[in-house]
Amino acid sequence: MGRLFNWASVQAAGGFWMPEQGSTTAVAVDHIFSLVLWVSVFFFVLIVSLMVVFVVRYRRRPDRLEAEPSPTHNTPLEITWTVIPIAITIVIFIWGFKVYLDVNTPPANAYEVMVTGQKWKWLFTYPNGHVDENLHVPVDTPIRLVMTSEDVIHGFYVPAFRLKRDVVPGRYVKVWFSALKPGEYQIYCTQYCGTGHSDMWAKVVVHRPGGFERWLQQASNFMKTMPPAKAGELLYRTRGCAQCHSVNGSGGTGPTWKGLFASHVPIEGGRVMVADEDYIRTCILDPTKNVPVGFQPVMPTFKGRLKDDEITAIIEYIKTLK
Repeated sequence: MGRLFNWASVQAAGGFWMPEQGSTTAVAVDHIFSLVLWVSVFFFVLIVSLMVVFVVRYRRRPDRLEAEPSPTHNTPLEITWTVIPIAITIVIFIWGFKVYLDVNTPPANAYEVMVTGQKWKWLFTYPNGHVDENLHVPVDTPIRLVMTSEDVIHGFYVPAFRLKRDVVPGRYVKVWFSALKPGEYQIYCTQYCGTGHSDMWAKVVVHRPGGFERWLQQASNFMKTMPPAKAGELLYRTRGCAQCHSVNGSGGTGPTWKGLFASHVPIEGGRVMVADEDYIRTCILDPTKNVPVGFQPVMPTFKGRLKDDEITAIIEYIKTLK
């Protein structure tokens, strides 16, 4: 499908009504918004002005107790105020529908990124398997997002891109965009998803030509460039561990990691186990095997999702939380 607007007409700076236009989608959405806004303003001024004129002209006066006779029917006027709104509505519908089709039909060469919403974080998975807390994309490149949720409904929203989709558990929703210039753009969650809803922020980082490829290569090799404990901390944030396990001793869905290593953990059934490397590894790969007392077996297995060196890095990070 051909593009319906001229990319050269983009205004980079934000205006009175909207933030800056950061994507091609924003251009089309703003044009329709402006059309609906100014049509509404025109008819509001017209109707209110006529109302004021009629109120003044036909007000009750002491010397005229009865209203003057007025016409009850005017065919040309009735046709006019029927045809014009219908024509305007048809124009808005056709234009809006074409833009809707355009923003929901990604180009065949779009770069695909998987998006996962969960309490309370966005995670972005790239084709090479790398997972990041922020969405990194190249400039002037169609990006297709395939999004799902692991728990409740979340709302993926990038104001600068005029991009918003509800992310629903148990299904995939898709959307695409093409960023117009390098920079950072805020991502919000627009569906109330629990106590941490207001903290569910992320960023779209738009790289200059060639910068995205370099970033992805470096970010994907963080296990080789970071100390194990630092790599484990990054995995803690990006693989969903932080949503259930605190590192400051506070309670959560799962046991806190603070002081966990080498501690004695009461297990359901009356056993007590030492939280050494083997215990932690087993909890990651088979979380229902040794469930600590006071917790439910709700943790999913990470077998096949975490490599051996990543599990080792997580264990090294837990060792630092004394």
